[in-house]
Amino acid sequence: MGTRAVHDRAEALRAEGIPFVHARVVLAERPTSAKPGDEALVLLDGTIEGFVGGQCAQSTLRAQGLAAIESGASILLRISPTAEPEQAGKTVVHNPCLSGGTLEIFMEPVLPAPVIGVVGDAPIADALARVGAALGYAVEPWSLERMRTTDAVVVASHGFDEEQAIVDALTAGIPYVGLVASPKRGKAVLESLDVDEALKARVRTPAGLDIGARTPEEIALSILAEIIGARSAPTHIRSLPLLVDEPAATAIDPICKMTVVARESSLHADVDGTRWYFCCPGCRTTFIADPSAYQPA
Repeated sequence: MGTRAVHDRAEALRAEGIPFVHARVVLAERPTSAKPGDEALVLLDGTIEGFVGGQCAQSTLRAQGLAAIESGASILLRISPTAEPEQAGKTVVHNPCLSGGTLEIFMEPVLPAPVIGVVGDAPIADALARVGAALGYAVEPWSLERMRTTDAVVVASHGFDEEQAIVDALTAGIPYVGLVASPKRGKAVLESLDVDEALKARVRTPAGLDIGARTPEEIALSILAEIIGARSAPTHIRSLPLLVDEPAATAIDPICKMTVVARESSLHADVDGTRWYFCCPGCRTTFIADPSAYQPA
């Protein structure tokens, strides 16, 4: 995939609201297969599209890319075949499997605007759209078809279709579900829901922080502040596993001790009922030759 194709793919992912990391090589010491300016995208399932280095470098890129999506923070990744001390402003990774020179790759997570589904068309619902837009959020009518990319649902219909909307949002696993209601009515609505108590406890009602809000705009601000407060990182409020068929986990390569992505398509070997993951074929071959030498006693 060439540079233009990488850029086109990035634009398509942005349009679809899918998180990814844009990686660009900024330093390549010989011998490396990558050169400055090479680019790639790291997707949420660990897939890499484009080219910024060979298989061993990609193993590190994949693991660091998933961490960057989770944290929402850009990093300057330095991958070295020899151990190096920490360097200010860089994430330094020792990859003993690299065949040669050091790479530095700037990795920028590209995250979609948080999506807030709103039930109702009352003044508070309208205010949520206006205030949310000022924050860069996508505020739109709640739809089950959009549940895979919805971060929060706010029910502000004042008695119309509240119960079903709340149950749908809870069942869909939406991270934040809020009900605009008085404490008394909110309690009554929760008691009427045909879901277990654990799900009922997830509903924020009255929705919003208690800041003495009175106007629709102030109430909308209090709700958005509560949504922001519920997020420990830019993507944590989004139910990320819903966006991919096979969410990526990580494991430690038993040979080189690299952190690698652990999924069905990753390089692995099954020994005595245990699955081991590897950064490259060389580590896998070494392990298979004598598994007992690398397993815990």
